[in-house]
Amino acid sequence: MALKKEATEGFRMHPKKFALWLFIVSVVMMFAALTSAYVVKQSSGVWSDFELPFMFDVTTGIVIGSSVFMHLAFLAGKKDEIKKMRLFLMLTVVTGIAFLIGQLVAWQELVDEGVFFVGNPAGSFVYVLSGVHGFHLVTGVIFLIVVAVAAYKYRVHSKSMVQLEMCTTYWHFLGGLWLYLYLFLTLNH
Repeated sequence: MALKKEATEGFRMHPKKFALWLFIVSVVMMFAALTSAYVVKQSSGVWSDFELPFMFDVTTGIVIGSSVFMHLAFLAGKKDEIKKMRLFLMLTVVTGIAFLIGQLVAWQELVDEGVFFVGNPAGSFVYVLSGVHGFHLVTGVIFLIVVAVAAYKYRVHSKSMVQLEMCTTYWHFLGGLWLYLYLFLTLNH
């Protein structure tokens, strides 16, 4: 009888978490396709290298710090340290916005260097990779704000962690994705 009960229980995951993981897998596939296309196009010979913006270095540091703040918010939520959780969520929002502003500054550095969206495939790929990541980061900041508002309404705490867990997963994914893109561009440039 115990075996039958174990067999029917199986693996359970909150449906929203499952949907988030499906979304993350689709984003991974999209960036795998984009970086593969980058490598193929780079080998075609129509490619002009240029210096990557210094601001990419700065935003990489910002995204690491932001991920630390998000993790601290998650840990505080698990311990019902609501004030700390709110603080760290807000710091994550601020550093997420700082990252986005830094990416816009990086694009301005590219323009100042004479690298535009059209004309040079290398430049086009840098704009597309950083821009598509930036779009996903905007969605992450919106998600963070939604969770922060819920935290201020006492809807996020140790007994109600689904939103915070999902936000933490997505935010760490976005940080890891940027680190991958940064290393990819640095090593393949």
